[in-house]
Amino acid sequence: MTLLSVEDLSVTFDAETGTVHAVSGIDFTVERGETVCLVGESGSGKTVACESVTQLPPTPPGSIDGTVTFDGEELTSKSERALREYRGGRVGHIFQNPQDALDPVYTVGSQVVEAIRLHRDDSKAEAKSRAIDLLDRVGIGNADERFHDYPHQFSGGMTQRVVIAIALACDPDLLIADEPTTALDVTIQAQVLDLLADLQAERGMGILFVTHDLGVVAEIADRVVVLYAGQVMERGSVEQVFTRPSHPYTKALLDCLPGRGASATIDGSLPDPKAPPTGCRFHPRCPHAVPACERGDPPPFATVDGDHEAACILHEDPYELPATLGETDE
Repeated sequence: MTLLSVEDLSVTFDAETGTVHAVSGIDFTVERGETVCLVGESGSGKTVACESVTQLPPTPPGSIDGTVTFDGEELTSKSERALREYRGGRVGHIFQNPQDALDPVYTVGSQVVEAIRLHRDDSKAEAKSRAIDLLDRVGIGNADERFHDYPHQFSGGMTQRVVIAIALACDPDLLIADEPTTALDVTIQAQVLDLLADLQAERGMGILFVTHDLGVVAEIADRVVVLYAGQVMERGSVEQVFTRPSHPYTKALLDCLPGRGASATIDGSLPDPKAPPTGCRFHPRCPHAVPACERGDPPPFATVDGDHEAACILHEDPYELPATLGETDE
């Protein structure tokens, strides 16, 4: 059974200046023991999509539509009280900015203990023992002593490890990691990624990993979902997407990687989420756009190969895929 299935997920927010279309009709799945990466520029809807799995965006002003099924249970219809059993329990979250995820007036140990006792019937002594073990497992030396330290006494990398310990406190089946390596130096980033891989191998958990760093994606992903302006542009295995990018946006992202011989940025900017363009949302920035790209609904997914799909009319008759797409630079 698929661990997580997200179908036709749409999220909007009512603002004074109009309705923000943060996510529009996206689909993806995560299997047990698998890492699925959501990628795209900042503002593409990655964080909102992830937080909507356990219905975290406040409603109102937000509105969440679509279906989210976790281990056979449909979450979108559950009460707030029922959802609390999943948040931090069977579904662990690593949020952006680890410093903001910890309360500065409580010791890190007490915060790990709180996460444990919220979902388990452990005594205080049992929870403390488990918290120290978790801190040790995520690579915090002298965990029994550092249990009593405050967040400001930890470096950025160590703070991230504490946040990971809290996310893993109740042995989740699914870990949602939102930019967990942002602002970390390369060495610490590698250590955090290795840690997540080791923990995933031990526990068999699925990981939904949000990042804009395609180098990280190439290292850890099994499958990739490319988001742009709240919609899925392309999805497939990491090998399929990286060796045969089949949406112009995906190729533009990959061309920003060092050593690709292309621009370090994509010309233009994301559209106004209160007034997204018709047709393909990437067409105002797309060098291959034709008039049909600008009209009507977003293009349907076309099969590239197996489960590799791209939402681009260039994969449908009568249009031919440009030679520059689907080929990596030598």
